[in-house]
Amino acid sequence: MTRPLILLTNDDGIWADGIAALYAALSRFAEVKVVAPSSERSGVSHSVTLIEPLRVHAVEVNGFRGHRVSGMPADCVKLAVRQLLDRPPDLVASGVNRGNNAGALVHYSGTVGAAREAALMGLPSVAVSLNQWEDPDYTTAAKIGAAICERVTDGALTVPPRAVINVNVPGIPEAEIKGVRLTRHADHAGIEEDYDGRHDPRGGRYFWLVGKFALRETDPDTDVGALNAGYVSVTPLQASLTHDEHLETLRAAGDGLLDGVLDGPGDGAPASEDA
Repeated sequence: MTRPLILLTNDDGIWADGIAALYAALSRFAEVKVVAPSSERSGVSHSVTLIEPLRVHAVEVNGFRGHRVSGMPADCVKLAVRQLLDRPPDLVASGVNRGNNAGALVHYSGTVGAAREAALMGLPSVAVSLNQWEDPDYTTAAKIGAAICERVTDGALTVPPRAVINVNVPGIPEAEIKGVRLTRHADHAGIEEDYDGRHDPRGGRYFWLVGKFALRETDPDTDVGALNAGYVSVTPLQASLTHDEHLETLRAAGDGLLDGVLDGPGDGAPASEDA
Protein backbone atom coordinates (compact mmCIF):
# COMPACT_ATOMS: atom_id res chain seq x y z
CA MET A 1 0.00 0.00 0.00
CA THR A 2 1.35 3.43 -0.97
CA ARG A 3 2.12 5.65 1.97
CA PRO A 4 0.55 9.13 1.88
CA LEU A 5 2.81 12.02 0.89
CA ILE A 6 2.97 14.87 3.39
CA LEU A 7 4.67 18.19 2.77
CA LEU A 8 6.08 19.54 6.03
CA THR A 9 7.03 23.18 6.64
CA ASN A 10 7.11 25.72 9.48
CA ASP A 11 7.95 29.33 10.29
CA ASP A 12 10.65 28.73 12.91
CA GLY A 13 13.08 27.61 10.21
CA ILE A 14 14.29 24.24 8.98
CA TRP A 15 16.81 24.01 11.84
CA ALA A 16 14.13 24.21 14.56
CA ASP A 17 13.50 21.34 16.95
CA GLY A 18 9.73 21.54 16.42
CA ILE A 19 9.85 20.55 12.76
CA ALA A 20 12.22 17.66 13.57
CA ALA A 21 9.78 16.33 16.18
CA LEU A 22 6.82 16.51 13.79
CA TYR A 23 8.87 14.90 11.01
CA ALA A 24 9.65 11.93 13.25
CA ALA A 25 6.00 11.52 14.26
CA LEU A 26 4.67 11.82 10.69
CA SER A 27 7.26 9.42 9.28
CA ARG A 28 5.65 6.63 11.25
CA PHE A 29 2.86 6.39 8.66
CA ALA A 30 3.75 8.71 5.75
CA GLU A 31 6.41 9.73 3.30
CA VAL A 32 7.42 13.21 4.47
CA LYS A 33 9.08 15.88 2.35
CA VAL A 34 10.45 18.90 4.21
CA VAL A 35 10.56 22.32 2.54
CA ALA A 36 11.02 25.07 5.11
CA PRO A 37 12.48 28.56 5.51
CA SER A 38 16.25 28.93 5.81
CA SER A 39 15.80 31.08 8.91
CA GLU A 40 13.09 32.01 11.38
CA ARG A 41 10.09 33.71 9.78
CA SER A 42 7.78 34.12 12.75
CA GLY A 43 5.09 36.77 12.36
CA VAL A 44 5.20 36.96 8.56
CA SER A 45 1.62 35.67 8.24
CA HIS A 46 0.71 34.77 4.63
CA SER A 47 3.29 36.96 2.91
CA VAL A 48 5.08 35.79 -0.22
CA THR A 49 8.30 36.88 -1.93
CA LEU A 50 7.79 38.98 -5.07
CA ILE A 51 10.74 41.34 -5.56
CA GLU A 52 13.68 38.95 -5.25
CA PRO A 53 14.41 35.34 -6.28
CA LEU A 54 13.98 32.36 -3.98
CA ARG A 55 17.17 30.47 -3.19
CA VAL A 56 16.81 26.74 -2.53
CA HIS A 57 19.40 24.40 -0.99
CA ALA A 58 19.22 20.71 -0.11
CA VAL A 59 20.22 20.09 3.50
CA GLU A 60 20.46 17.27 6.01
CA VAL A 61 19.63 18.32 9.55
CA ASN A 62 18.10 16.86 12.72
CA GLY A 63 17.81 13.39 11.22
CA PHE A 64 16.04 14.30 7.98
CA ARG A 65 16.79 15.59 4.51
CA GLY A 66 14.93 18.52 3.07
CA HIS A 67 15.14 21.81 1.23
CA ARG A 68 15.68 25.18 2.84
CA VAL A 69 14.19 28.18 1.05
CA SER A 70 15.21 31.81 1.40
CA GLY A 71 11.60 33.00 1.47
CA MET A 72 8.50 32.77 3.62
CA PRO A 73 6.49 29.75 4.82
CA ALA A 74 3.86 30.35 2.13
CA ASP A 75 6.66 30.51 -0.45
CA CYS A 76 7.81 27.08 0.71
CA VAL A 77 4.39 25.55 0.09
CA LYS A 78 3.96 27.18 -3.32
CA LEU A 79 7.46 26.29 -4.49
CA ALA A 80 7.30 22.72 -3.19
CA VAL A 81 4.00 21.97 -4.91
CA ARG A 82 4.89 23.71 -8.18
CA GLN A 83 8.53 22.69 -8.53
CA LEU A 84 10.16 20.51 -5.88
CA LEU A 85 7.78 17.58 -5.41
CA ASP A 86 7.20 14.83 -7.93
CA ARG A 87 3.47 14.82 -7.22
CA PRO A 88 1.02 16.92 -5.17
CA PRO A 89 1.07 16.07 -1.46
CA ASP A 90 -1.91 14.42 0.15
CA LEU A 91 -1.62 16.88 3.02
CA VAL A 92 0.44 19.87 4.13
CA ALA A 93 1.55 20.00 7.77
CA SER A 94 3.00 23.14 9.34
CA GLY A 95 4.81 23.16 12.69
CA VAL A 96 5.36 22.35 15.42
CA ASN A 97 5.48 26.06 16.20
CA ARG A 98 7.20 27.39 19.28
CA GLY A 99 4.38 29.21 21.06
CA ASN A 100 0.64 29.09 20.49
CA ASN A 101 -1.14 30.33 17.39
CA ALA A 102 -4.54 31.09 18.86
CA GLY A 103 -6.61 34.24 19.19
CA ALA A 104 -5.02 37.29 17.57
CA LEU A 105 -1.82 35.36 16.86
CA VAL A 106 -3.59 33.42 14.10
CA HIS A 107 -3.52 36.56 11.95
CA TYR A 108 0.25 37.03 12.31
CA SER A 109 1.37 33.42 12.23
CA GLY A 110 3.62 32.17 9.44
CA THR A 111 2.76 28.65 10.59
CA VAL A 112 -0.93 29.22 9.90
CA GLY A 113 -0.05 31.26 6.79
CA ALA A 114 1.66 28.23 5.25
CA ALA A 115 -1.38 26.06 6.00
CA ARG A 116 -3.68 28.72 4.55
CA GLU A 117 -1.61 28.80 1.36
CA ALA A 118 -2.08 25.03 1.05
CA ALA A 119 -5.82 25.50 1.47
CA LEU A 120 -5.87 28.09 -1.33
CA MET A 121 -4.09 25.53 -3.52
CA GLY A 122 -6.82 22.98 -2.82
CA LEU A 123 -4.77 20.88 -0.38
CA PRO A 124 -5.88 19.79 3.10
CA SER A 125 -3.64 21.28 5.75
CA VAL A 126 -2.95 21.09 9.48
CA ALA A 127 -1.10 23.72 11.53
CA VAL A 128 0.35 22.56 14.87
CA SER A 129 1.56 24.83 17.67
CA LEU A 130 2.78 24.33 21.24
CA ASN A 131 1.79 26.84 23.91
CA GLN A 132 5.26 26.88 25.43
CA TRP A 133 7.96 29.48 24.83
CA GLU A 134 10.70 28.57 27.29
CA ASP A 135 12.52 25.23 26.86
CA PRO A 136 9.70 23.65 24.82
CA ASP A 137 9.28 19.88 24.67
CA TYR A 138 7.63 19.11 21.34
CA THR A 139 7.07 15.38 21.87
CA THR A 140 3.41 15.49 22.86
CA ALA A 141 2.47 18.24 20.38
CA ALA A 142 4.12 16.29 17.55
CA LYS A 143 2.29 13.12 18.54
CA ILE A 144 -1.08 14.89 18.65
CA GLY A 145 -0.48 16.76 15.40
CA ALA A 146 0.62 13.60 13.61
CA ALA A 147 -2.45 11.72 14.86
CA ILE A 148 -4.75 14.36 13.36
CA CYS A 149 -2.78 14.34 10.11
CA GLU A 150 -3.10 10.55 9.93
CA ARG A 151 -6.86 10.77 10.35
CA VAL A 152 -6.99 13.19 7.44
CA THR A 153 -4.83 11.06 5.14
CA ASP A 154 -6.69 7.82 5.92
CA GLY A 155 -10.08 9.45 5.29
CA ALA A 156 -11.37 9.30 8.86
CA LEU A 157 -11.38 13.12 9.04
CA THR A 158 -12.49 15.23 6.10
CA VAL A 159 -11.13 18.74 5.57
CA PRO A 160 -13.49 20.85 3.43
CA PRO A 161 -12.08 22.76 0.46
CA ARG A 162 -10.20 25.92 1.41
CA ALA A 163 -10.12 24.96 5.09
CA VAL A 164 -7.36 24.58 7.68
CA ILE A 165 -7.25 22.59 10.90
CA ASN A 166 -5.45 24.69 13.51
CA VAL A 167 -4.16 22.66 16.46
CA ASN A 168 -2.84 24.21 19.66
CA VAL A 169 -1.38 22.02 22.41
CA PRO A 170 -0.94 23.18 26.03
CA GLY A 171 2.64 23.45 27.22
CA ILE A 172 2.14 21.11 30.16
CA PRO A 173 3.08 17.47 30.80
CA GLU A 174 1.02 15.05 28.71
CA ALA A 175 -0.50 13.44 31.80
CA GLU A 176 -1.95 16.83 32.82
CA ILE A 177 -3.71 17.55 29.51
CA LYS A 178 -7.44 17.35 30.21
CA GLY A 179 -8.56 16.33 26.72
CA VAL A 180 -9.42 17.83 23.34
CA ARG A 181 -11.91 20.57 22.56
CA LEU A 182 -13.27 21.52 19.14
CA THR A 183 -13.24 25.29 19.31
CA ARG A 184 -13.98 28.59 17.64
CA HIS A 185 -11.30 31.15 16.89
CA ALA A 186 -11.21 33.80 19.63
CA ASP A 187 -10.75 36.67 17.20
CA HIS A 188 -11.22 39.25 19.96
CA ALA A 189 -8.42 37.88 22.18
CA GLY A 190 -5.63 40.38 21.62
CA ILE A 191 -2.00 40.54 22.67
CA GLU A 192 -0.70 42.63 25.56
CA GLU A 193 1.84 44.64 23.58
CA ASP A 194 3.69 47.93 23.35
CA TYR A 195 6.85 49.38 21.82
CA ASP A 196 10.11 50.00 23.64
CA GLY A 197 11.53 53.21 22.15
CA ARG A 198 15.29 53.74 22.12
CA HIS A 199 17.97 55.87 20.48
CA ASP A 200 20.93 54.68 18.46
CA PRO A 201 24.45 56.19 18.95
CA ARG A 202 23.67 58.84 16.32
CA GLY A 203 20.49 59.99 18.00
CA GLY A 204 18.03 58.23 15.69
CA ARG A 205 14.96 56.66 17.24
CA TYR A 206 14.06 52.99 16.86
CA PHE A 207 11.48 50.70 18.42
CA TRP A 208 11.25 47.08 19.59
CA LEU A 209 7.85 45.41 19.74
CA VAL A 210 7.47 44.11 23.29
CA GLY A 211 4.70 42.54 25.32
CA LYS A 212 3.19 39.32 26.51
CA PHE A 213 1.68 36.56 24.40
CA ALA A 214 -0.51 35.46 27.31
CA LEU A 215 -3.91 35.91 25.66
CA ARG A 216 -6.83 36.51 28.02
CA GLU A 217 -9.93 34.39 27.41
CA THR A 218 -12.07 32.13 29.59
CA ASP A 219 -14.74 30.95 27.13
CA PRO A 220 -14.06 27.19 26.89
CA ASP A 221 -15.49 27.07 23.36
CA THR A 222 -12.64 29.21 21.99
CA ASP A 223 -9.08 28.22 21.11
CA VAL A 224 -7.58 30.51 23.75
CA GLY A 225 -10.06 29.49 26.45
CA ALA A 226 -9.44 25.79 25.83
CA LEU A 227 -5.67 26.26 25.98
CA ASN A 228 -5.88 28.27 29.18
CA ALA A 229 -7.99 25.49 30.73
CA GLY A 230 -5.44 22.80 29.83
CA TYR A 231 -7.12 21.33 26.74
CA VAL A 232 -5.83 20.70 23.23
CA SER A 233 -7.64 23.13 20.93
CA VAL A 234 -8.67 22.01 17.44
CA THR A 235 -10.10 24.87 15.41
CA PRO A 236 -11.34 24.74 11.81
CA LEU A 237 -10.35 27.90 9.93
CA GLN A 238 -11.37 28.99 6.44
CA ALA A 239 -9.68 30.95 3.70
CA SER A 240 -12.74 33.13 3.02
CA LEU A 241 -12.60 36.47 4.86
CA THR A 242 -16.14 37.54 4.01
CA HIS A 243 -18.14 38.86 6.98
CA ASP A 244 -21.47 37.31 5.97
CA GLU A 245 -23.62 39.17 8.50
CA HIS A 246 -22.17 42.54 7.51
CA LEU A 247 -22.61 41.68 3.83
CA GLU A 248 -26.33 41.16 4.41
CA THR A 249 -26.49 44.48 6.28
CA LEU A 250 -24.90 46.27 3.35
CA ARG A 251 -27.26 44.59 0.90
CA ALA A 252 -30.23 45.62 3.02
CA ALA A 253 -29.06 49.23 2.81
CA GLY A 254 -29.62 49.16 -0.94
CA ASP A 255 -27.52 49.66 -4.03
CA GLY A 256 -26.80 53.34 -3.53
CA LEU A 257 -23.69 52.99 -1.41
CA LEU A 258 -21.71 55.33 -3.70
CA ASP A 259 -24.54 57.55 -4.92
CA GLY A 260 -23.14 60.95 -5.85
CA VAL A 261 -19.58 59.67 -5.94
CA LEU A 262 -19.26 57.92 -9.29
CA ASP A 263 -20.06 59.55 -12.62
CA GLY A 264 -22.45 57.75 -14.95
CA PRO A 265 -24.50 54.61 -14.36
CA GLY A 266 -22.10 53.43 -11.66
CA ASP A 267 -23.61 55.94 -9.20
CA GLY A 268 -26.67 53.75 -8.71
CA ALA A 269 -28.89 55.51 -11.25
CA PRO A 270 -30.24 53.48 -14.18
CA ALA A 271 -28.33 53.80 -17.46
CA SER A 272 -29.90 55.99 -20.14
CA GLU A 273 -31.45 54.13 -23.06
CA ASP A 274 -29.59 56.52 -25.40
CA ALA A 275 -26.22 55.65 -23.94
